Amino acid sequence: MGLRTPLYDLHVALGARIVDFGGWDMPVNYGSQIEEHHAVRRAAGVFDVSHMCVVDLRGERVREFLRVLLANDVARLTRPGKALYSCMLREDAGILDDLIVYFIDPSWFRLVVNAGTRDKDLAWIRAHAAAFGVEVRERSELAMLAVQGPEARAQLASLLGSPDAAAALALDVFCGAQLGEWFVARTGYTGEDGFEVTLPATGAAALWTRLNELGVRSCGLGARDTLRLEAGMNLYGSDMDESTHPLETGLGWTVAFEPADRRFIGRDALEAARNAGVAQRAVGLLLDERAVMRSHQRVATSAGDGTITSGTFSPTLARSIALARVPAAAAAVGGIVQVEVRGKLLEARVVRPPFVRHGRALV
Repeated sequence: MGLRTPLYDLHVALGARIVDFGGWDMPVNYGSQIEEHHAVRRAAGVFDVSHMCVVDLRGERVREFLRVLLANDVARLTRPGKALYSCMLREDAGILDDLIVYFIDPSWFRLVVNAGTRDKDLAWIRAHAAAFGVEVRERSELAMLAVQGPEARAQLASLLGSPDAAAALALDVFCGAQLGEWFVARTGYTGEDGFEVTLPATGAAALWTRLNELGVRSCGLGARDTLRLEAGMNLYGSDMDESTHPLETGLGWTVAFEPADRRFIGRDALEAARNAGVAQRAVGLLLDERAVMRSHQRVATSAGDGTITSGTFSPTLARSIALARVPAAAAAVGGIVQVEVRGKLLEARVVRPPFVRHGRALV
């Protein structure tokens, strides 16, 4: 038996197919994965993301600490509730994890880190926090629901009394606010608008049920994966890990090299990689033939081989899409490469992710 979120019993009651996901017993779907995918693109769906790890950091020097810990720069966060996406790097610039950080107040920031990296993340954060006098608190008593889709914000806001409903709907993208017992953030992992709601675990099942009653569809990890891949979003452990750095995984935009005197962990190694020239680049691939690209398949190019890091059938585009790392010389948009699928080399076109955003095809 794996770890279970506070919603496990409800998932079982709703007929979910449960699978092991990084040591957690999680719902992969509740019936048709494709219908769940379309529900999020066209209306609204709700996901259990309570396996994610919420960490509160408090202390007089917490901002100073995070400017060392993270490759992106929290100095950009000046408004309470504003969030930032960043990688947390080793000294050699290998990616320990990708995460979201929220600025709550000058002595309080909140991190949301991945479930599969929880233990190593907490150990790394605590080891470096001590020198700054920062308190590290894992918020295991909280649950998290992601409500995503073009109708998601309105549906969730309808469950909030005024003026909280108006405050929720007024949130900018990548901003959060404490509204009663809920921390509501306009973030997500689907390429659609929506909210991620952090709340006491004791209230998670009731919120899920109320959303279902409004017509918000229960969705599992299967749809979450096809949605995030259509949105061109990396998955830790597939598209990046400790053996890769941000510049070769399409995450260079998350690294704040300025100001030049900010000495974040991994900076020297990352600057050396940038100065030497990045050998491989992350690209999107689009397959015209009736086949499906999958992780670890070989990508043959005129400049050498690359590999698929994530691949799937796109329900929105009705064709196969993938994220891949290929030699930098073969990364030009519009170029043609070959993907080895079941022993056959099939042509794929290099594109710039995302493939789909807000229900609209971009490739």
